[in-house]
Amino acid sequence: MSNYLFLYGTLLPHLAPSVIAPAVARLRRVGEASVRGALYHLGGFPGAILDEGADGNIHGTVFELPADDGVLDALDEYEDFDPNNLRDSQFVRRLQPVTLATGEELRCWIYVYNRELGSAARIPSGRFSEL
Repeated sequence: MSNYLFLYGTLLPHLAPSVIAPAVARLRRVGEASVRGALYHLGGFPGAILDEGADGNIHGTVFELPADDGVLDALDEYEDFDPNNLRDSQFVRRLQPVTLATGEELRCWIYVYNRELGSAARIPSGRFSEL
């Protein structure tokens, strides 16, 4: 069974900082997709808040993860996600159904923002790349 990851921000290949770019380069692009929720601008990166009842979508790209668990471990570290300490993690990784541009639904990992939004501005288009 393949594992998939929905990316919407600084982990996208064209936005990935050099510190994480080698891990991101190991992902295989599947296609454009969206998930119900809202995207917020948190300075140099976005934060996704999932919400089935939201009036908008978060737009991104689905990638297939390689069999090497080290890639997902590196991504978790970059996103400050500790599966043994969810409370203190900046992002948490969750399995979530996303909708591909083809209409197909696929269960993917997604990093969800895990802190207070404060005065963070919502990105109305749901696309971080449009900022």
